[in-house]
Order: sequence, then structure tokens, then C-alpha cells
Amino acid sequence: MSATPGPFDPTSPDAAPAPRPPPPRPRAPASVVLLAVLALAFTLWAAQSLILPILLAMFFALVGNPIIRMLQRLWLPRFVAALLVVVGGLAGAAALGNQLVEPAGEFVRQMPQQVRQIAPKLRDLTRPVQEANRAAQNIARVAGGQQNQRVQVVSAPSDPYRWLLTTPKVVASVLAVILLTFFFMVYGAHLQRHALQLLPSRQQQKLTVEILQSIEREISRYVLTISVINALLGMAFALALYLLDVPLQEALLWGTMVALLNFAPYVGPLIGILAMLGMGLLAYDELWRALLPATIYLVLHTLEGQIITPIVLGRRMALSPLVLILALMVFGWLWGIIGLLLAVPLLVCVKLVLARLDGMGGWARLLE
Repeated sequence: MSATPGPFDPTSPDAAPAPRPPPPRPRAPASVVLLAVLALAFTLWAAQSLILPILLAMFFALVGNPIIRMLQRLWLPRFVAALLVVVGGLAGAAALGNQLVEPAGEFVRQMPQQVRQIAPKLRDLTRPVQEANRAAQNIARVAGGQQNQRVQVVSAPSDPYRWLLTTPKVVASVLAVILLTFFFMVYGAHLQRHALQLLPSRQQQKLTVEILQSIEREISRYVLTISVINALLGMAFALALYLLDVPLQEALLWGTMVALLNFAPYVGPLIGILAMLGMGLLAYDELWRALLPATIYLVLHTLEGQIITPIVLGRRMALSPLVLILALMVFGWLWGIIGLLLAVPLLVCVKLVLARLDGMGGWARLLE
């Protein structure tokens, strides 16, 4: 006796056919992907005067968002809180710049004389290497049969009116960064809500809102935390220099440089160590005292990079050293010093976004 198929039996003739799986998406050939990457890189380089103010404004807005949320808990409107953050940041930057303008100008004016003073010390330290190099050059010249040749140095004429053309552009870029930072702080969330309304279903809107809010909080916390750590590192180094009888304004100048360079891992500390070696050779005659500023900087950077930052940020924000070096090379080639400062925050943003997207967890782990 055969059983009668039930209403939910897949063998029943009335049962609905199983939905077909979606067809696989066509994959572009490698040549098209390579051309797209090259086109994107060229666009990022060619449009840097437009892209960099936007990225800097977003960076400063991410730094200020946690402070704005804290002020909103005190019943301040977001507009007022953002205005206080922007004005406070500009006031702090102006006060610091007022302290740094005089020592920076004095350092630039005395640079040729200081280089002439440092040259004899460097010759004493590198005399064995120079003698070996000179002997190798003599051997190569004799072997190749070359005579001494005069080298003619051609200097390009300087344009005295170039600053008249570049200064308005710099001022306009600075004003654009300030205004964009303020508007990102005030209207960024409003713009985000309206953009999310373009999604087809309410479930997708809700899920996307949760993802974007969590990513924004984590990125804001990371950017603010790393900025505070770098500022404390610069203050600690400035205090150490001040205790070594370096004038206060000059110590603040070097501390500010150290804080900014620390946004570019590996490359920034290497530049900082070389700068501290030069500064020590200029300031002191004894070799051990000349090496003291670079040693102090190396110790502080090691404590920050190996102990403090991993404890504060945790493993989730860790990035692969190889990926970091590649990102610094790419962004430094595209945008210069600003690209070096923005490379790590941009890479962290990419990692957090990939970790939240379905099917992209492997790419996020690739960056670790």
C-alpha cells in the first residue's frame, strides 16, 4: 500500500519548485582589473588637491566625534558641541604655532651655519669609511683609465613670484579643511541617514545603520586614541629635552615633530632618529651627549610601540608590518607627507569595514 504524499512532501505535484541558486557573478579578466587599479591610482594622484582636504576633514571629524558625543551627554546641541570642538582645536593649534614659529624660523635661518658646524664632526666619525671609499674610487679610476673631470653644476633660477601663486592655494585649502571638518561633525550623521534611505528594504537599512555606527565609533575611538598617544609621546620627549637644558620653545618644536612623525610607523621614527642625531651633534661636543637625544627618542618610541599602544588598542587594531610598509610607500608616493600621515588611519578603516562585511573576513585577516 503506497503512502499518500502530504501537502509538504517535496514529491507532491503541488509542491513549489525549489528556488534556483543565483548565477555566479562574472569575473573580470586580470588585465581589466590591473587597468582599473592604475586608473584609480592616477585619479587619486591627479585629484589630490580635491581629495586631500576631504580626507583631512574626515580625519579631524573622527578625532572630534567622541568629544562631541561626550558634550551631547551634557545637553549641548550637536551644532554647539561641534563649534566648541573646532574653535578649541584652532585655539590650541594657534597657541602651539605661536610657540613654534620663532624657534622654527631661527632653525631655518641658522641651518647653513649649523650644517657647516656638523660637517667636521661627521668627518671625524666617518673618516675610516671615507678613506676606504676614496681608495676604491682611485682603484676604479685607474682601472678604467679615466681622468679627473670637472663637474659643472647648473642651478635653476628661482621664481620670486611663486609664493604669490602658492599662498592663496594653501590658505584656501586650510579654510576648506576647517569648514569641511565642521560640516562633517554637524551634518555627517544627517547625510548618512538620507543616504541609507536609498536602500530598498527596511531590514537592509537597519543592518547597514548598525554596521556604520559601530564602524564609526571604533574608527573614531582609534583615531582619537592614537592621536592622544602621539601627543603624549611628543610631550614626554619635549620634557626630556627640556631636562637636558634645551630651550623650552625648541624642545616643543622637536616634540611636535616627533608626535607628527609617529603617525607614520617605521618611516616616521627612522626620520626622527636621524633628526635627533643631527640635533645632538649640533648641540653637544661630547659623543655620548650627542647620542643622548636619539637614545631617549628610541627608548620612548619602543615603550609606546611595543607596550602602550598594544595594551590600549588591543589585537583587533593590529596591522601587518609588511602591509604597513606597502601602504606607506603607496600613499607617500601618491600624496607625499600627508599621505604618510593618513596611511595608517585609512588602512585601519579598510580593515574594520572588511571585518564587518559578509565574506570579507579573510581579507581583513590578511591585513593583520
